[in-house]
Amino acid sequence: MANRKAQDAVPRRGVWGWMFFDWAAQPFFTVVTTFIFGPYFVSRMVADPALGQAAWGYGIAAAGLIIAILSPVLGSIADQTGPRKPWIGFFAVIQIVSLALLWFAAPGSSVVPVLIFFALATVAAEFSIVFNDSMLPRLVAKPDIGRVSNLAWGLGYLGGMIALVVIVLFIAGSPETGRTIIGTRPLFGLDPTTGEDARITGPIAALWYLVFVLPMFLFTPDAAKGRKAGPAVRAGLKELRATLGEVRGQAGIFRFLIARMIYQDGVNALLALGGAFAALMFGWSITEIGVYGIILNIVAIFGCWAASRLDTAFGSKKVVIVSLVMLTIATIGIVSTGKGYTLFGLLPLSGTDTGGLFGTPAEKAYIAFGLLVGLAFGPVQASSRSYLARCVPAADAGRYFGIYALAGRATSFLAPFLVATVTAATGSPRLGMAVIVLFLLAGLGVLAPTPYPTASPGD
Repeated sequence: MANRKAQDAVPRRGVWGWMFFDWAAQPFFTVVTTFIFGPYFVSRMVADPALGQAAWGYGIAAAGLIIAILSPVLGSIADQTGPRKPWIGFFAVIQIVSLALLWFAAPGSSVVPVLIFFALATVAAEFSIVFNDSMLPRLVAKPDIGRVSNLAWGLGYLGGMIALVVIVLFIAGSPETGRTIIGTRPLFGLDPTTGEDARITGPIAALWYLVFVLPMFLFTPDAAKGRKAGPAVRAGLKELRATLGEVRGQAGIFRFLIARMIYQDGVNALLALGGAFAALMFGWSITEIGVYGIILNIVAIFGCWAASRLDTAFGSKKVVIVSLVMLTIATIGIVSTGKGYTLFGLLPLSGTDTGGLFGTPAEKAYIAFGLLVGLAFGPVQASSRSYLARCVPAADAGRYFGIYALAGRATSFLAPFLVATVTAATGSPRLGMAVIVLFLLAGLGVLAPTPYPTASPGD
């Protein structure tokens, strides 16, 4: 009943303010990590695309290692200090500054500073998500958590899609013609030949985050003030050790976290590297990658809307399992598709290019598999979040979501590291991307027999 009373006291605008955090945060992942800046880095900033994919993968791996080490510590400390907003504000400054500095990633310039700025933005974004996620159990009753979580994720994809549409229609230009897809010059006089249309995505994502994170700060209630910083750090570290022991004693939650540690590695790598892989396979321009991203985000919004209902009706575990099966099929389809074939050549396709966007049958097959990714990658993450939120007391949400972030990042450097290493060793981005399938299948294998918890620890 405590959670219901707490939820009744939260005004609707407070819940919407929390949901708008996903709207504010998603364009970074959509336009910078996956569909615009990442593919630009791999295919144009670095002379050798295979080395570009390897460098991008190592940058993601480095950020993942930092997140894995510090997320559970910060989550436990947050429970002791109480309020989450000061933490989110601190990391927002780091994220915004780092994204703005991506503007200087001109073709042929040193990749090291660019990867550092990108890694800092990724770390700050993920740490902010830890604190934002830990607010959820205080805001809504447990029966509503799955619905609100999936709707927030869908709202995030809508925000990412809108940012992507603006970039594709009005900013991304052809290096050959200097025109956008609608035939106009890029806004602000941006020069596509020097990658300015891709580099501007960092500052755009920074400005978007700065503006749209404000409703969460203004309207969403925060936890009460707790200990001062020094005692909170000591108590948080002590509590973290206790939490790790506590989690090991709860078989259902422990197995779920192990499963998520494995499958989320594959999901993260697929989201971070999928757009760049498409650029390499078919030579897609920023415009084509952007349109592909718009298609996936439209499908993702529908997927999250459907999952918000399915999660409430059937539970988070079933939504996660179905999503993982879809992602596995999609990833196999993607890595099995090349110019003139799909399914590793079992299904030959015409190599005729009919002109326009995605003019070959192979490109259309790639997009078909991409639709499965779009349907599944939102629900697999949103329902994983609601899975844990249903199972922990609101007072302990920070430390549990710190462990949750650890489970999502403890080995998150491993999948992109292996993708990068296999790509560099073989010179084949296709073989590198195939590594992702192993992570999805292994995580699914651990999750499937895991008992679904029905009560929170301490209830």
